[in-house]
Amino acid sequence: MSNDLYRFTATEALKRFEDGSLKVSEYATSLLDHIDQRQPAVQAFEYIDRSQVLQQARALDDVPKDKRGPLHGMPTQHNSPIYKDDQPELDAASVIMLRAAGALILGKTRTTEFAATVKGPATTNPHDSSRTPGGSSSGSGAAVADFQAPVALGTQTGGSTIRPGSFNGVYAMKPTWAAISREGQKVYSLILDTLGLYARSVDDLKLLADVFGLKDDQPPRVPTDGVKGMKFGLLRTMVWDQARLGTRNAMEKGVELLKSHRAEVKEIDFPADFDRLPDWHSCILKSDGRTAFRPEYMVAKDKLDRSLVEHVEEAHGYTRGAYLEAFDGVSALRPKWDAIARDYDAVIVPSVPDEAPEGFESTGSAVFNSMWTALHVPVINVPGFQGEHGMPIGLSLVAPRYHDQALLDVAKVVGEIWEKEGGWSGKL
Repeated sequence: MSNDLYRFTATEALKRFEDGSLKVSEYATSLLDHIDQRQPAVQAFEYIDRSQVLQQARALDDVPKDKRGPLHGMPTQHNSPIYKDDQPELDAASVIMLRAAGALILGKTRTTEFAATVKGPATTNPHDSSRTPGGSSSGSGAAVADFQAPVALGTQTGGSTIRPGSFNGVYAMKPTWAAISREGQKVYSLILDTLGLYARSVDDLKLLADVFGLKDDQPPRVPTDGVKGMKFGLLRTMVWDQARLGTRNAMEKGVELLKSHRAEVKEIDFPADFDRLPDWHSCILKSDGRTAFRPEYMVAKDKLDRSLVEHVEEAHGYTRGAYLEAFDGVSALRPKWDAIARDYDAVIVPSVPDEAPEGFESTGSAVFNSMWTALHVPVINVPGFQGEHGMPIGLSLVAPRYHDQALLDVAKVVGEIWEKEGGWSGKL
């Protein structure tokens, strides 16, 4: 048996499970051996128990789904000393659904504190160990890029799913807000928090989307001739001045490639009433953080990251009136965006300012992500480009709310072009 089974995508592995040419336990062993080799360098996992994973794998090989017994949970510590050794008795809703679908749960990947701060955990970028993998879902993006897992979960309140997708050179999806249950996960902002998905292929994102019940009201038009005849919007956004050379070149190259494959690309702008969107997102985020972290503040302020203490102490200066204005202002913009985006198969926007920055004091800027989180729309980072240091850079495709499946179909044909012709040569 080949020792590089860990390189299979979930779709490739599933096909072999179904035809009997591969056992789940064989695949799990290959993944675990690879994780053992790479964990010291990448440090993607916070918790992984080899015997527990193999126990699951043998059950998936041998025991019918309706006969499987319960499995022990894993520590859930939010990368916070306040929750050291905490072990919930129940899985989060997302994990319940994955287990019910027959998924093998490997472990817990590392995140920033409460998935809410910008200081990185110990996780490194698998393409350059001196650079951040992004965050807050640092370990998930790194694990998928490094072939330690075919798929992974994250969350996004600002840019915590899309940014690691770009920095690590993998596909990352932030679905429509509230399309997937977040029950059982730590709350930062009820109106912003969204479960995120990572994979090395769009087909694997589709597997996850099916497990989580992502559906569009209208069946998506499946492309039959690549991007030929498709219509894309190109939106640099109101914060384009923060884009650096890598992203500027990626946007130019991405558009050039789509046009060369006979797609139409039209440059568009946000209407003026969207200008305050970035500040409104910041106001909602920090105001919701005030209430989300007050319990930890009251019992263990000295163990809470300074930025979260400042949320509770209202160092941001946002009033309740400003919060209401932001809340209502963003709500009014959501249907306006849907109307704009319906004219296109997808709208192309930046994922990040540039390639992953050096160091771990910051996981990078979410400036190009937060607006889409606030608007509740589906976003997919598509890899394929690189910056001046050879690090991956992706671009994002955006659609109206509840057009998740349609966006996945578009991302697949776009990704086939950008991955092949975008110029990134540093895949592991």
